[in-house]
Amino acid sequence: MDHINFPYRSDSHLPFLHVVSESGSWEKHGLDVNYNYKISSTDAHIEVPNEDTEFVGGNHVSTYAHRARGDTWVYLGQTLNYTNCKLVVRPESGIRGIPDLKNKVVGSLGMHPGLNDWLYLKQRGLDVDRDDVQIVNQYGGHMDPTAQAKPAPLWQWVRDGEVDAALIWPPGTTFAEREGLKAIDIDPLPMIWFTTISSSSTFVAKHPDLVERFLMGIMEGVHYFKTHPRESTKIIKELYDDEGQLDDEAAAIVYEEIARLLEPKLYPSMQAIANVYEEAIRQDKDAAKVNPMELWDLHHVRQIDDSGFVDALYSGTNQIP
Repeated sequence: MDHINFPYRSDSHLPFLHVVSESGSWEKHGLDVNYNYKISSTDAHIEVPNEDTEFVGGNHVSTYAHRARGDTWVYLGQTLNYTNCKLVVRPESGIRGIPDLKNKVVGSLGMHPGLNDWLYLKQRGLDVDRDDVQIVNQYGGHMDPTAQAKPAPLWQWVRDGEVDAALIWPPGTTFAEREGLKAIDIDPLPMIWFTTISSSSTFVAKHPDLVERFLMGIMEGVHYFKTHPRESTKIIKELYDDEGQLDDEAAAIVYEEIARLLEPKLYPSMQAIANVYEEAIRQDKDAAKVNPMELWDLHHVRQIDDSGFVDALYSGTNQIP
């Protein structure tokens, strides 16, 4: 059994990762994966190129500029290609959709979610740079916040009148609605986020068999997640409490929102890459010096796909890989 480190960049990855681990998907491929700990962006940019950490589940934005400065970071596969946010507002606010956010204050959390909010609103005609809307970030937009205390959930900011609205994903949307807030369905945003399988090009070149077994374990986990809803929901309810203890309803909503978006073959979408690349340039102009595809090495997922591995997993089910 090979031991592998696979830290995550955001707690929001854990509902999926818990299911992959508990289902035994990595063990089927001879891997003991240490996944249940967080790594900062700064540490990831040190430990991955140095091969002290084999894989990371994230670092979606900063990597392009680092690549321009000689970094060896590489993306091997993608689990979700769309965000799954809802617009959360106070019921008396008069806000019925994104257009009503003009001249309003939107709350956000963290560097990448903040950039997602910026891009989402800009693509819909509300540009922060034109003062059409204001985005206030709980972490001040830092990639690696140093505050020890975890901030209040974004929905509480909305409830308490600190901001007019926020784009929130489950289970926060469920908690918000239970507090009397309104959660409005909005279009998803094509985006590279959530669990992205990242490594360094040097490690990948040295350990192709390990890389393929790790990716196959992820694919097995996606299959289990999609085809075992009851078991997966139970795992989420029992193990994921980073946003508060989940009951059956909340756990089921988290499960459903992830399951419908999971990519069985781990291919990224071109629009998701284009959007995250736009965010990378906004964060650091050096990102414009590289082609956005320079960081993506998809030949391993292609080889697994060509072997028929994923199609065989879904044979006999009503799922289409």
